[in-house]
Amino acid sequence: MATEATFVEHLKELRRRIIVSAAAVLLGAVAGFLLFDWIFAFFAEPFENLTQTLDSTMFVNTIFEGFAVKMKLSIISGTVLSLPIHMFNVVAFVFPGLLPREKRIVGATLAASFALAILAFYYGYFHMIPISIRFLTGMGFIPDQVGILLGYGKNIFYVLQLLFLLILLVQVPVVLEILMVLNVLKRKALLKAWRYVIMAVFPLSALFTPPDFVSQLIVAVPLIILFFGTILVARIFHFGEA
Repeated sequence: MATEATFVEHLKELRRRIIVSAAAVLLGAVAGFLLFDWIFAFFAEPFENLTQTLDSTMFVNTIFEGFAVKMKLSIISGTVLSLPIHMFNVVAFVFPGLLPREKRIVGATLAASFALAILAFYYGYFHMIPISIRFLTGMGFIPDQVGILLGYGKNIFYVLQLLFLLILLVQVPVVLEILMVLNVLKRKALLKAWRYVIMAVFPLSALFTPPDFVSQLIVAVPLIILFFGTILVARIFHFGEA
């Protein structure tokens, strides 16, 4: 009976955490809706130099596009704004059942994941996206007699998609490090596979970026650096040796 009671208590705690997270997303979405003008300006900023000579920054193709974009961006913003609540709920639910070593692993993982996400966002927004936009709209791809008509939703979500995918890709080294900490993956085996990793990184970058070599390169090179950095960290702390 004690085991069943404990299991039921866990289910109740899990339900409470899920309700709190859902409420946080809802409140964040309301905040995103109210702050929509600022959010739009933020994601439209990379196109500013491209639209200085235009009467309007972007254009909609249907009467529903403005509503759809505002709702989607509000929900996405709510999810992002509520991430600290979700992380707290995960930690609060999982930590009591972990051993001290496991708690250190989870804590270090969350810290590394958050730090890499911030770096990926900064790199993507201030470097990768501007370079990609300049490349795609220059170098003779668009003739002088052809004007630029930017679609509202597609271009906003182009920026958002690139940032999200870049943040997602930089989490791979964290996963590799965890596998080496748990001795599921050996450091020497990972190092031996470096040629295959490099060969896989470029097609993966091509899959997640616009169809231009520059965008693929500025995603692939940091990922390769992170791969070898992961191995270096494992070497320093003797992960993946047992």
